Amino acid sequence: MRYIRIILVVLIFLPVLYSCNKKLNVNEDWKDITIVYGLLSQNEDTTYIKITKAFLGQGDAMQFAKIPDSSTYPDKLDVRLEEWSGSTMVKFFTLDTITRHNKQAGDSIFYYPDQLVYYWPTGHLDQNNTYKLKITHKKTGVVDSASTTLVHSFEIDIPDPYIKHVDFVPGHNFEVKFYPAYGGKRYQLVIRFHYSETTSTGIVSKYVDWLVFNNFQVPDPYGAGTDQISKSFSSDLFYTVIKGNIKIDHNVISRSPNWVDYIFSVAAEDLNTYMEVSEPSLSIIQERPSFSNIYNGVGLFSSRFVNEIDTVKLGTITLDQIKTDTALINRGF
Repeated sequence: MRYIRIILVVLIFLPVLYSCNKKLNVNEDWKDITIVYGLLSQNEDTTYIKITKAFLGQGDAMQFAKIPDSSTYPDKLDVRLEEWSGSTMVKFFTLDTITRHNKQAGDSIFYYPDQLVYYWPTGHLDQNNTYKLKITHKKTGVVDSASTTLVHSFEIDIPDPYIKHVDFVPGHNFEVKFYPAYGGKRYQLVIRFHYSETTSTGIVSKYVDWLVFNNFQVPDPYGAGTDQISKSFSSDLFYTVIKGNIKIDHNVISRSPNWVDYIFSVAAEDLNTYMEVSEPSLSIIQERPSFSNIYNGVGLFSSRFVNEIDTVKLGTITLDQIKTDTALINRGF
């Protein structure tokens, strides 16, 4: 009797199993998904927003990515940036399109060097206001949107923005001191070392970037505290960076150290979150959550602020060390 019941169950489900589609379709039905990436900063005179569309099809997606039409909308979108003070709209900008030609091979898997972006020479943005992005698809009337506040400007005490002088004394530490930026969550400092190379064809200006720190975060980006932030680092790292990035070149007759720039960059909270979920995982769990703050789309619309102390003169100790350091003796300084 038990065997008869088993046979009956198999016979009942056999037509169902037989009628299943044996082809697995991993692609869903087509759906228009807008991809948006844009960062605002009140100390930049032009706003650029990258707007593309998601794509998927039968074949190699890596090859599709190299074709501009795969991710570029065929029709111009209505892109508007609104400035709001509380519940009052102060003004708005209508963004136009421009093709930029500076994308390099290897920057990403997508096509290059031409990139279609939306832009507007916004001039001075008000750091106390909120900015709303609205993207309207003219054919369908669908609207994608996002909003962001701005990272406020902030002061730097060391290096002194008026004296502009630094010495990286071997065996000692050097300091940077700055105040937190309202609305800023994550801080980065790059020290850019400028130098000149003399060859048989002339003198060429070059530079090396030293990423001093990239993930310093404050607990509350909107906190009322105004305590100065002070961080110190080994001066010896400066010479290590030069050694690792400037190689021996027999075509170079001589090299001359010039100056350094201190480039402080501050990311808003949404930008910091996006960076955190995009960074490689160091744990055994490799799956990372996705992050987007675009309503009806995917991507990021946030803000940052860059404060740069440029042409900081190098002290005598630093200039002498570059010339006499045994690790740099064959670099031509």
